[in-house]
Order: sequence, then C-alpha cells, then structure tokens
Amino acid sequence: MAPLYKKALIIGATSGIGEALAAKLHAEGTSVIVTGRRRDRLDAFVAAHPGSRGAVLDITKLDAIPSFAASITKEHADLDAVILNAGIQRPFDFARPETVDLRTFNEEFTTNYVAFVHLATAFLPHLQARSREGKEAHLVFVSTTLALVPTLVRAPGYNASKAALHSWVTNLRQQLKDAGYAGIKVVEVFPPAVQTELHDTRHQPDLVNGGEIGMPLGAFTEKMYEGLVGGAEQFAVGPHQDWVTHGFEAERVRIFQQGQLELKRNIARFIKK
Repeated sequence: MAPLYKKALIIGATSGIGEALAAKLHAEGTSVIVTGRRRDRLDAFVAAHPGSRGAVLDITKLDAIPSFAASITKEHADLDAVILNAGIQRPFDFARPETVDLRTFNEEFTTNYVAFVHLATAFLPHLQARSREGKEAHLVFVSTTLALVPTLVRAPGYNASKAALHSWVTNLRQQLKDAGYAGIKVVEVFPPAVQTELHDTRHQPDLVNGGEIGMPLGAFTEKMYEGLVGGAEQFAVGPHQDWVTHGFEAERVRIFQQGQLELKRNIARFIKK
C-alpha cells in the first residue's frame, strides 16, 4: 500500500500528538520532517527514525515563518503535506480578573491560531504550485472538539483560539475551492482530550497527574491515522465523532454551504470589479 503522503512536515512534533503522528507516518512509509522548539527532542526523533529530518522552529516568532517556509520548500520540493499541530492550553478565571495574565492569554492565542494562519499563508504558494501541476497537496490542521463546544470552561482562551481556527479553516477551504485549487486537500481533525503534555503539571500547575487526562495517545494516533486515510475534509476522534459525521456540525456545514453561496450572490454587485 502506498504511503499516505510522500513527504510531510509536522509542526509541533517534539511531543504528544505531533510526535506520535510523525512516528506513525514514518512507520507507514512517509518521509517526515519534524519541527519544534526543543533541539534535543528533534535530534532524538531523527536518531530513532532513519531518514527523517528535524528543523527547529518557534512558531510564536511570526516574522521568522516566511523564511522558514521558503527554506523548507526549496530543500524539499516534493513536500506534499503540511500538518499544523502545535498548541498550548492555559487556565484563566475571568471571574477573578486580577488573576488573569493577558500576556499568557495573548501567547496562547498566537500559538493556537495566529501562528497557524501565518504558517498556512507561508506554505500555500508551494501547495498551490503543486495543485497547478496536477499534483495532490495536503494541509492538515489538528484542532479539538472544544472548538465546536467550549465545555472546558477553565480554558476559555484555548477554546476561543481553536474556535477561531475552525472558522478560518472553513473559509480557507472554500476560498481554495473557489479559486480552482482542487488538488489541495484542507483537513481539520477534532481530537478529544488526549494523554499528552498539554495537561501536565509543568504546563498547568494546578492539575495533579493531568497527563492522565483523556484518550491514550497510541489509541488516538491509530484512529487519527485511519481518519486521514479515509479522506474526509473534517473528522472527530473519540466520543464525539457523531457531531461531525451526522450531528450538529454536519448540519452547520450544510448551512454554511447554502449560506455562503447566497451571500456571494447578494454582495456581488457591491464588489469593485
């Protein structure tokens, strides 16, 4: 069976979902480039996965993203998949505004949303060129079911940043279709809580044994890979799969498709030619 992708860049692959997915892709025959801030983790991954590459990247350094993308696509012209996975989650209690660190809030929003927009924008010219050549290209966003329903009330910034990403990805996918880039597959994945560093004491000091929260990472990775192979534009893993397949999110997609066409017709005469 052919690999899912020929060569994939995984953003945020020094731990958790990104590292596990990169390892799974490598095992299934995809050439992988892993990125993250921790050089030692990248070196360890490359040593354990022959043929893989590592590249240090801090996605919060937004000004560095265009040159990073240019160097990657120049060296790896056969790159056909960009997987955006990095994320942080912090607790905020806005009922006690004096405890809210807005600098941390801004960092969370930048990491989870703004940086993804910058990264996608930087890599899109490469993916569009592949599409024009009749080749497939994949842009994968790892989100969360909290983007759909913000039930983790202790993390309002995380919920909002992922909801913003979901809205933006929906519009991006449609814009690319409207522009004729049928070869670019924009995929959004909605994980449940997964047992990763996201919830550990180092990142959320008020939690005890937070790394045990959620679905085991190995089981999640296998299900996520199955979903990517399945080819859906968006899918959820875990207990809320029905939301996306035939629940309220499926209905939202139907309403979006109908509504965006109607709005295009209604505002067409107001747009300068």
